[in-house]
Amino acid sequence: MRILHTMLRVADLDASLAFYCDILGMKLLRRKDYPSGEFTLAFVGYGDEADHTVLELTYNWGTSAYNLGDAYGHIAIGVDDIYGACNTIKDRGGQVTREPGPMKHGTTVIAFVEDPDGYKVELIQLSSKAASIPGTVKGTV
Repeated sequence: MRILHTMLRVADLDASLAFYCDILGMKLLRRKDYPSGEFTLAFVGYGDEADHTVLELTYNWGTSAYNLGDAYGHIAIGVDDIYGACNTIKDRGGQVTREPGPMKHGTTVIAFVEDPDGYKVELIQLSSKAASIPGTVKGTV
């Protein structure tokens, strides 16, 4: 068994696709309209669905907002250079809501960004070497 995808309901599919693809660097893997159900599904990720867990963005036609609730946490993405990734995200128009730094009560370097619907995306530094050099770009988001 493995996790295939996580579904997020989005109010503006184009804005969400721009965030996940243009800002975070994911690829649109597939998209399909379901006219009889009045919704569109778009799957995005960093690799093919056969080998990677992806996000399913669900756009229910005519819905302009959702209540995110207080039970949902966040999506987590590992990055090689958290400082460079945050700079790239800001350069691409993304919103960094927590700058890179150690997590509370720990040493893991994390940051948070927010998508157009308010979903939080945590960036987690994968390599301690890159984290010690703010602004160094070793890879992309």
